[in-house]
Amino acid sequence: MVNVTDSLLNFANDTNYDDLPAPILHEVKRGLLDSIGSVFAGLGTEKGKMALSVVNRLGGAPEASVIGTTLKTSLTQAAMVNGELMYSLDFDTVPHLSPFVLPPVLSVTETLRPSGKELIAALAVGQEAARRINNSMNVLLSKIGKGGTSPDVFGNSNEHMLGGSLGLGKLMRLDRDALGNALGIAGYLCSVPTGRDWEDTIPKSIIKYAPAGWNCNASVMAVLLAQEGYTGSVTMLDNRYGFHKFYGAGMWEPERIVDRLGEHWEFPDCQYKLYPSCRFLQSALDCVQELLDTHHFKPQEITSIDAFSLPFYAHPDQYNVTTQIDAQYSFPYAATQMVFGVKPGVDWQDMNHINNEEYQAYMKRIRIHGDPRAGEEKKKDPASWYARVEMVVNGEIFCSETLYSKGTNIEGHRLSDTDLIRKFEHNALRIITQPKTRKAIDLIMHLEELDDASVLFKEITL
Repeated sequence: MVNVTDSLLNFANDTNYDDLPAPILHEVKRGLLDSIGSVFAGLGTEKGKMALSVVNRLGGAPEASVIGTTLKTSLTQAAMVNGELMYSLDFDTVPHLSPFVLPPVLSVTETLRPSGKELIAALAVGQEAARRINNSMNVLLSKIGKGGTSPDVFGNSNEHMLGGSLGLGKLMRLDRDALGNALGIAGYLCSVPTGRDWEDTIPKSIIKYAPAGWNCNASVMAVLLAQEGYTGSVTMLDNRYGFHKFYGAGMWEPERIVDRLGEHWEFPDCQYKLYPSCRFLQSALDCVQELLDTHHFKPQEITSIDAFSLPFYAHPDQYNVTTQIDAQYSFPYAATQMVFGVKPGVDWQDMNHINNEEYQAYMKRIRIHGDPRAGEEKKKDPASWYARVEMVVNGEIFCSETLYSKGTNIEGHRLSDTDLIRKFEHNALRIITQPKTRKAIDLIMHLEELDDASVLFKEITL
C-alpha cells in the first residue's frame, strides 16, 4: 500500500541543493524570475490593487515585503497579497504552481535570511510536491480532451498549497513530525473546489477558480501553527476519507505522487505564457500573432478571424467582457488586443481597454470554435494544444496552425532565458528602475551564489 505522507515527508526532509540536477536548479530560477515579473504586472490591475488595499488596512508586524512596493507586513499577509498579485493576470506558468507555492516560501526570506541554495531547494521541493498531488487527481483536461465538460465538482490549483506548506516548512527547518502536521493542517485549510460554479458564472468573479491569496495565507498559518506544536491530520493523504475524497477528485492515483519521487522531476514540465490569458487560448493566439508578424495586416484590413481548438467552457459567452477576469478568458478580446498592437501584459486587462468601444465592436469579427482534432491530438499527447486560425483579409484566407503552444516544454517551443528576461523587463520596468531590474535579474539567475537570499528583496521592492 502506497503511503503518500511518508514519501512526501522523506522527500522534503532529505532533498537538499546538492541533490538537485542542474536543469532543475535552472528551472527553479527561471520560474522565480517569471513569477516575480507577474507580481509587478499584477500591481497595475484592479484585483491586485484591492488585495493591496486590504493589506494596507490590516497592517501587521513588518516582517515581510510586498513585492514592488514599500510595504512590509506580517508573514501571512505578505504571502496573501503576493499570491494575489502573482495570480492576478493569469500570466504565470501553468499548471498554476507558482502563485500557491512561491509566496509562502518567499514570505520568510527576509526574516530567516536563508542562503540562495536553501531557497532553491525549498522552492523545488514545494513545486514538485504540488505538481505530483495535482497529477494524482486532476481529471479536468482528460475529460475536456475527450469532448466532455468540466466535472461538476473540481478544484483548479488550490491543492497546490500543500506543496507551499512543505516548501515553507522545509525552509523553516521544521522537524519531520512538525512538517507532517503542517501538511495536515494545510489540507484542512484548503479552499473548497468550486471550479464549476466559477466557470458557469458571468461576469467572471475576481476570485477565479481558487483564491490564491487565501491559500498562501493558509499555508503560512499551517506551518506557523505546526511550529508551535499544533497538530494536523497526518493521515489526510492516505485515509480513504481524506483529502482527495472531499476535494472532489475525479480520479485518485496516489502512486503518481510517490513514483520516482526525488529522481524524476515533474514540475519543470510546464508552460510559460507569452500572453496574459487562459492556457486554452495560448496556441490560437500564437497563430494570430504569427499571421500578423508575417503579413503586417492593419486592423481594418481584416474581415474576420476564426480559431479552431479545444472546446472552451470556462467563459461560455466570449463577447461578454466587462471585468479583468472576463478578459483573461475571451479569445475575441485577446485577439483584438493583438490586432491593435497592444503589447501583452497588464494593458490587456486595463479597464480602459476593456471598456474601449472600438475594441468591443471589433471583437464581433472574431470567433473561436471547438475542433475534434484538438481533442484527438490531446489524447495522443497530453502536452498538445492544437489550434488553427483562419484570417480573412480582402477576400483572401490566410491560415496558421500549431500543435503546441509557445512556452511548452517541447523541443522547438520552449521559451529561452532571453525570452523570459524580456517578459520580466516589460513587467518590471513599470514599477522599478532599470538598474534595479537588471540587478534583480542577475541575482535571481545566480541565486545559488547568495549567502543571504534576502538581499534580493532590496531590488524587487521600492
